[in-house]
Amino acid sequence: MPTVFPALDAASLRILDELQRNSEISNAELAEKVGLSASPCWRRVSEMRAAGIIRGAVTLVDPLKLGLAVNVFVHVTLARQDRETLEVFTSAVSGRPEVMECYLMTGEADFLLRVVIEDLIKYQAFVLECLTQIPGVANIRSSFALDQVKYTTALPTGHLR
Repeated sequence: MPTVFPALDAASLRILDELQRNSEISNAELAEKVGLSASPCWRRVSEMRAAGIIRGAVTLVDPLKLGLAVNVFVHVTLARQDRETLEVFTSAVSGRPEVMECYLMTGEADFLLRVVIEDLIKYQAFVLECLTQIPGVANIRSSFALDQVKYTTALPTGHLR
């Protein structure tokens, strides 16, 4: 089934691009940057929130400033790929704060997790006390990020123009 994109005009796309750069911008500043007056700008933002296009706003925090120096990509393979095993795994990792992202994958591994944690000792404890304790986990492979070359939360909008 084809994906249905909401009708977003050039002004709405400019609003999305600006809000993805800085969600704390005032409506007056936003309106000025995108070339609208304040009321239509506020209305468009409100409509995009109501439509679920804008899901929320967050504050990005530097993990190093919080002592979270290790960024690990974890490939998890399950013994079985049945609904129950998948649900048990997703339920177990969903509540873990160090698991920043979790994806059901195709290919060699069934899941790819991004884990942010203090150090290797804490990561070892996470693996032993959490991942290896989840029923159905057959294999765990870890890849440690040496450097973050690019990081963004802004989604591309060029394909909608």
